[in-house]
Amino acid sequence: MRFTTEQRLDDGVLEREFTLGEIPGILWTPVSASAPVPLILLGHPPLGLRRMYPRLVARAQHAAAEGFAAATIELPGSGHRPRSAAAEQARADLRRAMEAGEPVTDEIIDALILPLLDKAVPESQAALDALLSLPEIGGPVGYSGGLISVGIRLAVVEPRIVAAGFFAGSFVPRTMFEEARQVTIPLHVLLQWDDEGNDRQAALDLFDAFGSKEKTLHANMGGHTGVPQFAGEDAARFFARHLR
Repeated sequence: MRFTTEQRLDDGVLEREFTLGEIPGILWTPVSASAPVPLILLGHPPLGLRRMYPRLVARAQHAAAEGFAAATIELPGSGHRPRSAAAEQARADLRRAMEAGEPVTDEIIDALILPLLDKAVPESQAALDALLSLPEIGGPVGYSGGLISVGIRLAVVEPRIVAAGFFAGSFVPRTMFEEARQVTIPLHVLLQWDDEGNDRQAALDLFDAFGSKEKTLHANMGGHTGVPQFAGEDAARFFARHLR
């Protein structure tokens, strides 16, 4: 892990870009912290860190206000990372189906998500290894947002993650429902009721499948980009309860 840039944001947050091998990432820490702080690993859709930066930094600033560090890494095949021909074909098939108003088949979803999981989850675990070795970060760890399938797999295989906030707005392979039954950590799940790109019933079925004793579904009216501000505040309170 190598830090490449450093800047202090206006609200007392230290932002450092880093590379983990060839993987770009960003770490935000509260400047005022006097002891090692918990960490929230921020997930995001495969649109590239540069494009997602405004939303990521806003979430990181909310985390820092609670006394937490936040970090994110570039997904495989995203940003300037090498593209996969198979993944690009799956994305093209997805766009074609959605533009034609056709159902998105299980084959398209599997081809798009499962290979990504196999790369993204071990990379996230490697990032946790590096981040938790820093003297200013002490854990515990939460996972927030991004592709829900990545979050599910991490919640199953990574014992350092003690709570997770999911956004029920991405395509989920059927095999992930079985993995969801193995998730036992506290969950905070956000669902936009009128999300044009999300199968609402599948999202509800997935929530039902989670094996966690503490799981909360927050459903709000509106489309994918219409998440109300108070929904983020609810998520912040969830992490405050479980990471302090």
